[in-house]
Amino acid sequence: MATKYASGKHSIAECDRCGQRYKLSELKKEVIKTKLFQIKVCPTCWDPDQPQLSLGLYPVNDPQAVREPRPDVSYVMSGTDINGYPAGGSRDIQWGWNPIGGGGSVDVDLTPNYLVGTTSVGTVTVTVS
Repeated sequence: MATKYASGKHSIAECDRCGQRYKLSELKKEVIKTKLFQIKVCPTCWDPDQPQLSLGLYPVNDPQAVREPRPDVSYVMSGTDINGYPAGGSRDIQWGWNPIGGGGSVDVDLTPNYLVGTTSVGTVTVTVS
């Protein structure tokens, strides 16, 4: 025959963390890394289980590879502009810094420099009224 317990609705207990007295029904069990411990704490001492402690417990489905990928051929298919430089393709970008285009005398064949830097200097008139 099972043992019966008293209801305990007026029972007094101590918080296992701070030692303050509370009603037994106000104390909560402590859960750490999804494991239930036999520690009962008051509402002030109780903190919910930290979600970062559960990392790695559940599988993560984060696929990044593409099944049967196709190469980007738009760079070749787009052709060249009227000057003979590649134009219109998805990779038709040439980044510029000093010197503009980045092509040096050593690697002219590897990195053609067809960027042209243009500047202008103007005047600004400020009128204070």
